[in-house]
Amino acid sequence: MIDVLKLDELARRLTGMIPEDIKGAREDLNKNFRSVLQSSLQRLELVTRDEFEVQREILRRTRKKLEQLEQQLAEIETARSSD
Repeated sequence: MIDVLKLDELARRLTGMIPEDIKGAREDLNKNFRSVLQSSLQRLELVTRDEFEVQREILRRTRKKLEQLEQQLAEIETARSSD
């Protein structure tokens, strides 16, 4: 989920970069910036930090299990070849 407050802050910063002489258009530009940013970020299909951390932990456990299975397989192959 996109953090609306951070999105608003980014839109405000972009709006702040607009010269003062076109100040009347600033509010419209702010709304447009926010809309374009939100639309673009949603298309990226980003995940939250929590979702990322969960997936990282799953991957860590999966790698550990794979290493254990590879070691067991190597031991079995060694035992078979010595028979």
